[in-house]
Amino acid sequence: MKSTCNRMIIVPVFKTKKKKKKKKKRLARELETTLQAAVASTRSHSLTPIKRGGPFERYFPTAGEFFIYYSVYDDRLLEYDIDKLVFEARSPYQKVQIVHSKSLGNLLVLDELQNISEADLIYTETLMQRGKENYTGKEIVILGGGDGGLLWELLKEKPKFVTMLEIDDVVIKACSQHMRSICGNCLDKRKGDNYEIIVGDCAKTLAHMIEEGRQFDYVFGDLTDIPISPTPHGDAWDFIRLILNSSMRVLKSTGKYMTHGNGASCPQSLEMYEQVLSQLCVPVTFTKDSAFVPSFFEDWVFYQVSLK
Repeated sequence: MKSTCNRMIIVPVFKTKKKKKKKKKRLARELETTLQAAVASTRSHSLTPIKRGGPFERYFPTAGEFFIYYSVYDDRLLEYDIDKLVFEARSPYQKVQIVHSKSLGNLLVLDELQNISEADLIYTETLMQRGKENYTGKEIVILGGGDGGLLWELLKEKPKFVTMLEIDDVVIKACSQHMRSICGNCLDKRKGDNYEIIVGDCAKTLAHMIEEGRQFDYVFGDLTDIPISPTPHGDAWDFIRLILNSSMRVLKSTGKYMTHGNGASCPQSLEMYEQVLSQLCVPVTFTKDSAFVPSFFEDWVFYQVSLK
């Protein structure tokens, strides 16, 4: 048995007849008292069934961050109404799953962390600030975005050209097949009239773009969430600094870097991120927005960063 709890409580099952009702009630009260003490609960309305385990996971952490080879989150769990495993494979970088939720539709899960569901259009629309930014005729780079949702929505805005840099081909192929309500048909081929998908390390491709002197109107960071950590240090923070500094160097003077942050319930992490923004290779200014994302079960914060 796989348990995601720190404690395991074995609950006895009693077969009772009518004449033993009093004993059953007494045992239930004793059991409830024991459970309350074990989980440090102060009150309880009912004894809920234990559902963890089974053919697929229904519990995922919230307000966390995902990064290849490195993950950390705040230990809170969300319970999903998942009824089916749609796709599963392990790529060279991560475990890739698509599961089906009765209320959210198909849900992309990477290394046991939920990423985006078919009910999460608000995530993409807030990330791109739909209705507030004009993408017509603009040159755009997407860092990450393997689910294809951002690329699909940007293409509706008639940009001049969009270049998407995604490291994991398995994610692209899985979403192309099982998340079509998000990505449409934009992942079916790697190059179209006004877009190209490049499979590879976005940091290396950004470095080549800097060498070539290329400039863009928008760079989207659809990569790792802001880490939850005591200080803004470590591999994940180093990666974020690298991406931010590289992105600033390929932005036009009027350009913007658009990215998602973390949950509004993690103000310390957001403050650390804003501290990092104040220490980049060039001075920047930023605005932020938030939206309730259905599959995240909470408000998520998004940043729009401009050169000063």
